[in-house]
Amino acid sequence: MNFRLRLQEKLSDRFVRNLGWLGAAQLVNRVFRLATTVVLARLLAPDDYGLAALVLTTNEFVNVFTRCGIGTKLIQAREEDMPVYCDTAYWLTWIVCIVLFVGQCALALPVGLFYGRSAIVLPICAMALVYLTLPFGYVQAMLLMRENRLEVGALTNAVQLSVDCLLTIAFALGGLGLWAVILPKILVAPLWSLIHIYNHPWRAPRQFTLARWQEIFRFGRNVLGVELLATLRANVDYLLVGRFLGVEALGVYYFAFNAGLGISLSLISAFDMALYPHLCAANQQPEQLRQRFHRALKTLALLFVPLVLLQASLAPFYVPIIFSSKWAAAGAIPVLVLICLSALPRPFAGAASQVLHALNRPEVDLQWNLLFTPLLIVALLAGLNWGILGVAAAVLATHLLLLPLFALWADRYCFTSAHSPVPASV
Repeated sequence: MNFRLRLQEKLSDRFVRNLGWLGAAQLVNRVFRLATTVVLARLLAPDDYGLAALVLTTNEFVNVFTRCGIGTKLIQAREEDMPVYCDTAYWLTWIVCIVLFVGQCALALPVGLFYGRSAIVLPICAMALVYLTLPFGYVQAMLLMRENRLEVGALTNAVQLSVDCLLTIAFALGGLGLWAVILPKILVAPLWSLIHIYNHPWRAPRQFTLARWQEIFRFGRNVLGVELLATLRANVDYLLVGRFLGVEALGVYYFAFNAGLGISLSLISAFDMALYPHLCAANQQPEQLRQRFHRALKTLALLFVPLVLLQASLAPFYVPIIFSSKWAAAGAIPVLVLICLSALPRPFAGAASQVLHALNRPEVDLQWNLLFTPLLIVALLAGLNWGILGVAAAVLATHLLLLPLFALWADRYCFTSAHSPVPASV
């Protein structure tokens, strides 16, 4: 009876329900991603994988500017500020996305020349079209997160990614090569905005306004700094491997990274999406915030750590069977295992960042990222001397050594009365 009551209490918790929705969506996504990865691994050569990695990495570096803190502020802000903030956020998003569209197109040729691969210029430009679909449903998506209706976002991501994967498989079987990876992402982009618009009544203002944009900017500039550094860390190894070890080596490393860390990063993303509005809802009650944060960490440890260890231990068996023995012959398995293990401390550091943002202290998170990122780059440069295995070892070592220290420090900073930050009004 006690167990049943405790289970009912857990299931009634909004955070747990949101995590369940997002986890279910990620499970669906992983099934489709796995099918896509298997098909691409068998149909695309390492060189094609390398070209796709260059296009997607370039896009990711530009795309990070869409995470400039506008939506984060909408989730964190006071209720009385929301009407003005929403209207301003809509027009700010349009300005940002148009600039990004032009910027990515301008960047395509220099990137192609830098890597000596003119074949990537047009795909990079084509990927920029995605930015022009984002503003239509952006505010609605953030409001749904603020209202803790994360099931809508989970459904949206599952539908968008499953259609993307199905089109990728179809195009790969049709012999489109690199374009089999690029075209689906362009075609499915409007789905994201359409579903969010349908599920929330807020509509775009008819009159242009940027009222109180400075308040959003002050908060968002620190969030953007964190996102820029996180994106640099997530992609700098690709850039270094591609430049110094060659496109074919990048193809092997890119496969190992995605096969080894793809599931973990998806789960971390789902956890962060559920955790941030959950913490923001209690950011004016320090004790309740502390309890929510610590309960979330316990849930994370119970679910995440065993999964990562299981995946890493089974890698030598499932890679040749599922993805083809050519990746084992190319030396991808040891790289995959090291990258997979680097996931262990990532969600705990991510949770620390979320609580700092909920307390209106993104600048503290930025300071940490300004310290961690150069240390990671130095380690990667040293690891290049031992090929892609050395790069993977550098990723593992820096994450295992530094991320737990940040998570422990952030817990003390946020919840020790001597210097616990007080949420600001804006």
